[in-house]
Amino acid sequence: MTALTPTENAPDDHGHSAPAKLGYSPVAEIPHRLRVTDTDPKAARRAERQVAAMFALSMFFVVLSVAAYVMIDKTTVVYIPVLGDVGASNVALGFTFGIAVLLIGTGAIQWAKKLMPDVEVVQERHDMVSEPQEDNLAVANYERGKDESGFARYKMIRRTLLGALAFFPIPLVVFLRDLWVTPSGENPTEILSNTLWAKGKRIISDGTYLAVRPEDLPVGGLVSALPEGLLEVQEEEHNLNARGKAAIILVRMDPDQIRSQQGEGWDYNGILAYSKICTHVGCPIALYEQRTHHLLCPCHQS
Repeated sequence: MTALTPTENAPDDHGHSAPAKLGYSPVAEIPHRLRVTDTDPKAARRAERQVAAMFALSMFFVVLSVAAYVMIDKTTVVYIPVLGDVGASNVALGFTFGIAVLLIGTGAIQWAKKLMPDVEVVQERHDMVSEPQEDNLAVANYERGKDESGFARYKMIRRTLLGALAFFPIPLVVFLRDLWVTPSGENPTEILSNTLWAKGKRIISDGTYLAVRPEDLPVGGLVSALPEGLLEVQEEEHNLNARGKAAIILVRMDPDQIRSQQGEGWDYNGILAYSKICTHVGCPIALYEQRTHHLLCPCHQS
């Protein structure tokens, strides 16, 4: 028996399209097609104006986003089909700043597709350590790329791009204003301290929104509850801020087992009320261990 080489006993046309050597695939011979902007100076100038217009519009929408932040009251609500009632400030900021970012990206894509060279270039793999001549070649390639990109040649694009990038961080700086400027009216501490609870306010179940009676809660039972009138406040304010501050849980224990740190008289026939907001990171407390009398947050086991 004689050993066969890979090409022995193969058809005459077999292997013609195979790689010349292992791990190497030749570049397909696809003819390069010139774009309209490569042959028509008017088309190139038109593409340049389009890109510059996108960068200029980006600056305009950045200014609009800053104006919306300053002029639109944060409590203003607008109705948008499908979405319903939403904050006007959020919609305006998201739309204007989002369009500004989109225009920068779209302009860069249009610039690359219409004006930058589209010739395919193949770079062979090489050792990671660069020789001095390779460093010089890299510098030369950078200079060539800078020239081919047209950054220096297309002055209108260069100026509008630099302007768009200069305007881009302005809203980010302006938005930081909320970190140190206290809004007029109640300060955040007072807002968080004031809830819908008041003397004589009825307790309703969270879910059925029916009044909770003491006899409905057995020993060891737990009920999520809210103050009466909360739904009307939510509909009026178009948010869940009041619910987040006023949500409670009711737990019923054997009165003889209650050891209150506040003293006597903090329960009603063994029924105790606790805020449903976990002091860890604000998650809703929903579990109660009857034997240990522990309230448990299901999110982080606090």
